[in-house]
Amino acid sequence: MLYDLHELQRSFLTPLLAFSDTGSQLFSHPYSPLAYTPMSRHIAAGYELIHRLGKDYEKPAWGLDSTQVDGKAVAVRDKTVLHKPFCDLVHFQRKLPANRPADPKVLLVAPLSGHHATLLRDTVRALLPAHDIYVTDWIDARMVPADLGVLRLDDYVRYVREFIQFLGPDTHVISVCQPTVPVLAAISLMAADKDPCTPASMVMMGGPIDTRESPTEVNLLATTKPYS
Repeated sequence: MLYDLHELQRSFLTPLLAFSDTGSQLFSHPYSPLAYTPMSRHIAAGYELIHRLGKDYEKPAWGLDSTQVDGKAVAVRDKTVLHKPFCDLVHFQRKLPANRPADPKVLLVAPLSGHHATLLRDTVRALLPAHDIYVTDWIDARMVPADLGVLRLDDYVRYVREFIQFLGPDTHVISVCQPTVPVLAAISLMAADKDPCTPASMVMMGGPIDTRESPTEVNLLATTKPYS
């Protein structure tokens, strides 16, 4: 039912999005006379905001076909090595000599917060020359059949733990922004259980582990408003 309603809403929004995109161009394009009228920038910004709020953001390709290893160019291929209903584990396979020593294995946990894992493309690019990289590639929930259930926080933590166990011992984990909390929970549980696959290291980038430190407007909103 919810899936049908979502698609119905998108069908109704399609003409509005096309209109707002055209309106934004009319009031901002340098060759349009309307771009030089009073308030043109404000009108264009309003149209663009409507368009951006409603448009579909297609997932871009990773575009990481090669990297430099030991000063030489090597081919790279991204391949899904583990599939789960809400997430694929993607391995960036580098074509390396068979006798070359293995590089550190890194699990890069991408955010699950409304955008694609390809947002971390530059991070992957920077790590590829000296690391064996795996990335959590989250699947848009509306593309997951309803009979496969939902993804709650405890499921998220379980996913992370399963990915680490799949990669085995001596894996290094890097979480970026939103997943720092479930990653910390997963690794804490593994350490408490003395799991042999507990990661060799854990890096947390820009995540709200202690929300009392460096509070943002989001923190202030959460602490100054009642639960109701």
